[in-house]
Amino acid sequence: MATFVFLYFAAVIVMAALLVVVVRNPIYSALSLLVMFFHVAGLYVTLHAEFLAAIQIIVYAGAILVLYLFVVMLLNVKREEQFNRQGPVALFLGVVLLTEAVLLTVSRGFTVGTPSPGREGPAVGNTESIGELLYSTYLFPFEIASLILLVAMIGAVILSKKGIMESQ
Repeated sequence: MATFVFLYFAAVIVMAALLVVVVRNPIYSALSLLVMFFHVAGLYVTLHAEFLAAIQIIVYAGAILVLYLFVVMLLNVKREEQFNRQGPVALFLGVVLLTEAVLLTVSRGFTVGTPSPGREGPAVGNTESIGELLYSTYLFPFEIASLILLVAMIGAVILSKKGIMESQ
C-alpha cells in the first residue's frame, strides 16, 4: 500500500512539474505548481515528517506561489514569447537525468534501506529534532541566510521607492 501511495504522489509530482514548464499560460503554470507543492507535502506526510509538510504548504504553496503570481501579474508576460532554442538542450538534459535515475534505481536493486539495530534513544519528535539541529549545529548558516534575506528585502524596498520617486 505504501508503494502505491508513493507511486501516486511521484507520478502527480512529475506530471505537475512537466505542466509547469510546458503550459503556455503562466496562471495555469502556477496552478500546476500549486498541485505539485501539495503533493510534495503529501509525500512528506507519508515519510512521517508532518512538520515539513506543514512548512511546505505554508511557505511554498502560500508565500512563494503568491510571490510568483505577483511577479507574473507585474511583468504582464505575453503568450507569444517562447524560448524555442532551449528545447533541444532541455530534451538532452531530461534524457540524461532520466538515464541517471534509471541506472541508480537498477544499481540499488529496488531495495529499501532498513535502519540498523542499535541503541534506542529517547523518543524525540520531528519538530524538536529539526529545531535542535537548526539552532545548534546549523546556527551560523541559519543566521547568514536570515541576513541575506534581510538585505534582499531592504534592497527591494529601496528599488521600489526609487521607481515610485522617478515616476512622479
